Amino acid sequence: MRYFLELSYKGTSYHGWQRQPNAISIQEVLESSLSLLLKAKIEIVGAGRTDAGVHAKQIMAHFDYENDIDVDQLCYKLNSLLPKDIAIQKIYLVQEEVHARFDAMSRSYEYIITLEKDPFSINHAYYLKKDLDVDLMNKAAKLLLNYTNFKCFSKSKTDVKTYNCTITNAVWERNGSLLIFKITANRFLRNMVRAVVGTLVEIGEHKLNLEDLKEIIKSENRSEAGYSVPAHGLYLTKVAYPNTIYLTQ
Repeated sequence: MRYFLELSYKGTSYHGWQRQPNAISIQEVLESSLSLLLKAKIEIVGAGRTDAGVHAKQIMAHFDYENDIDVDQLCYKLNSLLPKDIAIQKIYLVQEEVHARFDAMSRSYEYIITLEKDPFSINHAYYLKKDLDVDLMNKAAKLLLNYTNFKCFSKSKTDVKTYNCTITNAVWERNGSLLIFKITANRFLRNMVRAVVGTLVEIGEHKLNLEDLKEIIKSENRSEAGYSVPAHGLYLTKVAYPNTIYLTQ
């Protein structure tokens, strides 16, 4: 039987989602805890592979287990065993063929910039003491919806079959001293959101303009785009699936 984990985590202490040979990862901690509780070797597959330092407010992962599980009890025990910076919200029984990564309809991210020095936002937001043109940044963000090939924002030497992504929402919101970029797409390339944010920040600084952004996207060249903002300001906020996949709600 296949089960979905709905979880969140603070990525500061981890070397990303994916299991690493010489560093601690979210995947390793989850697999070790599940294997201990279920008394079987459990392997999990995540909806995405967040980089070192990136956080997740909501992410899904699947695992297989041959017996029935009391999902509420397992959720309670798992939270008791896991470290404080990883939390399980719910465990679902799903259709056996459902895949946490390939069956996701969309993914949403937020990137948080703090415009004022704030000791409480260390490792949670990118401190940027700049006078940014947010209106222009929003015009640039809206332009992204007109394109599908985002090779210019992808990490180099990435093994993917296509650089096409369908972005359905991209907007900047101001909340006091915080500037929050929200973006939703059917899929994202490696490092894409951080490269997009860095490019939009340069537009907000008037180092680039809207025509430059169009040429950057058409170039399909990562070196033409802006810098990659730090990982600690990035949050995976939602992974959406069809309701029909769930056998328990």
